[in-house]
Amino acid sequence: MAAHPTIGVFDSGFGGLTVLRELLPRVPGAHYLYLGDTARLPYGSKSQTTIARYAVESARFLVERGAQHLVIACNTASALALHEIREAVDVPVTGVIEPAVYEAQYRHPKADVLVLATSATVQSHAYRTHCAAHGLHATEKACPLLVPLVEEGWIDHPVTHDVLRIYLREALATCSPEAVLLGCTHYPLIAPAIEAALRELGSQAEVIDSALATAIAIERTVWLSDAALSGQASFECFVTDSVEKFERLGSRFLGRPVGGVQLVVLGG
Repeated sequence: MAAHPTIGVFDSGFGGLTVLRELLPRVPGAHYLYLGDTARLPYGSKSQTTIARYAVESARFLVERGAQHLVIACNTASALALHEIREAVDVPVTGVIEPAVYEAQYRHPKADVLVLATSATVQSHAYRTHCAAHGLHATEKACPLLVPLVEEGWIDHPVTHDVLRIYLREALATCSPEAVLLGCTHYPLIAPAIEAALRELGSQAEVIDSALATAIAIERTVWLSDAALSGQASFECFVTDSVEKFERLGSRFLGRPVGGVQLVVLGG
């Protein structure tokens, strides 16, 4: 990689900004290109073939803009299109599922784990498959109400806490996990609420944030110069629909203002 690498981060929408938020302080000398394919979300309602086509188009866009490493900050694309993305581009590609599972295995070997995710990610059973390959036993729990609650900004709202308790109570009735994996990049914003709900329900399970785990994986595995590990990170954001909405919601996800977002057109 160059002294100041260019790292592309892709998601179907806003959630991947939680991955970018974790990357910025860990590789501060890098320039980041973030693409949110907001015109075609949610990916979870599409077929695997369509998801792969969308994801490959987005990956190629970022590589054409100079990305030297791609981070697929989307659980659905990581679950259903990672192979196709790696076949389509000639730069290294990191998804969000493998790092989270590796972190769980490293911290809790051979443990029972609970995966909280969207319905599409749960239906893919990607986490269960990766967990089994690393000696973990995974129980997957779909939590479809959490994404709209997070996007509404109800991070610490009583309704969100109630919904979390319902989901977790149902899941804990069938398993006793040592770790809980956040299988959606929206969920880091409510990680404290998830941990609080677990404690209320008598679970001491550790919450493992896939966004943080992915950033740690990039920091550990990508060769980085001293320049890449120092300096001031910069980033550009691209979306395929509604710049205004992305700037408004994106600032919440990234934890800092998001401006100068560029509208781009990808394939249909």
